[in-house]
Amino acid sequence: MKRPILGITMGDPFGNGPEITVRSLADETVYDRCRPLVVGDTASMEYAAAVYNKLTGASIRVHPVQSVQEAHFLFGTIDVLSLGIVKAEDIPCKADAPKPFGLGATALGGEAAFRYVKRVIELALAGEVDATVTNALSKEAINMAGHHFSGHTEIYAHYTNTDKYTMMLAHEDLRVVHVSTHVSLREACDRVKKPRVLEVIRIANAGCRALGIETPRVAVAGLNPHCGENGMFGREEIEEIQPAIDAAMAEGINIVEKKPTPPDTVFSKALGGWYDIVVVMYHDQGHIPLKVKGFVYNKAEGHWDAVAGVNVTLGLPIIRASVDHGTGFGHAGDGHANELSLVNAMDYGIRMANAKAEH
Repeated sequence: MKRPILGITMGDPFGNGPEITVRSLADETVYDRCRPLVVGDTASMEYAAAVYNKLTGASIRVHPVQSVQEAHFLFGTIDVLSLGIVKAEDIPCKADAPKPFGLGATALGGEAAFRYVKRVIELALAGEVDATVTNALSKEAINMAGHHFSGHTEIYAHYTNTDKYTMMLAHEDLRVVHVSTHVSLREACDRVKKPRVLEVIRIANAGCRALGIETPRVAVAGLNPHCGENGMFGREEIEEIQPAIDAAMAEGINIVEKKPTPPDTVFSKALGGWYDIVVVMYHDQGHIPLKVKGFVYNKAEGHWDAVAGVNVTLGLPIIRASVDHGTGFGHAGDGHANELSLVNAMDYGIRMANAKAEH
C-alpha cells in the first residue's frame, strides 16, 4: 500500500507544536508508514530541530518547500511547507541556550497558527495530502488575530462547508463522541435533543467504520444521574435520548444496551471492551475519562510521563486528527514537551487514510 501523505500543522509557533513535531519525526519508523509534511514556518522548526539536536546529539535537518511536490519525505530531514509568517528574530530564545519562551497568547502566534490550519485544509481538499494532523493552537491567540472561531473543529467545519460534524476523542481503544462541545454546561443540557443525538450516533458509527471496524458497538451515555431514574432526576433520557436510540437501531446501528447507559459506569464498561465508541452528551463528560486514562503526571519528578490521546473531527469530507492537549505555553521552547499525543494522532491519520484508500 502506498504511504499516505500527512499534512501536519505546526500549531502555535510559541507553543509546544514545533518541538513535539521534531520529536515525533525523529522516529525512523514513521517514514515507513507515511510521508509527513509540516505546514508551518522554517524559523520555528529550525529552532526546534536545533534544540532537539543539542539535547540528544541527533542531526535532524529542516527542508523548506513551497509545494508538496518539492518534499523529499526522507528520515532525518523534516519537510516544511513554510508560510514565512514567523521570522528568526520573532523567536525569543537561542537554540544553544533553550528555555521556555514565556510569551503566552500573541496575535502573531494566533495569525500563524490559523493560517497553517487554513493551508492544510486547502491541501486536503485539493487531494495533495491524504490526511491532516493538527498541533495545538490557542483559541485566545487566534481571536486576538481577528479570527473568531472557538477552535480547530469550527475552523475545519467552516472551510469545508460542513454542517453536521462532531469531535471524537480516542486513547487506544477508548473512543468518545460529543453531542456538544464548546458551550456552557447550561447550554449543553439544552442541546440534548433527539435530532442531534441521532445525528451524533450516526457519525460515531460511521467514524468507527472509517477506522476499519465493520460493525461498531455503540454506547450512548445518559445526561442525568442514573439516567434520570425514570424521570425523577430529569426527563432527557425519556424524551430525547431513548427516541434517538430507537431510531438509530431501526437504521441497523448496533447500540449494545438498547438504552442510555448511566454515565458513571459507561466508561468502566468501555475500558473493559464492551463498546467500540461512546456517545456522550457534553464536553467534560467525554474529556475527563479520556484524560484520566491518557495523561500521566510524575509527581516525584515534576513532569508528565504521558500526554496521550487523539482528537478526531468526524463528519468532514477530509481526515483530521489532532493532539488532545493545549499549547503548553508555560514550558514550550525548552525542548522537553511530550510527543505521545502527536504520535497517536499521526497513527489515527494513517489508519483513516489507509481505510479510505481501501474503499
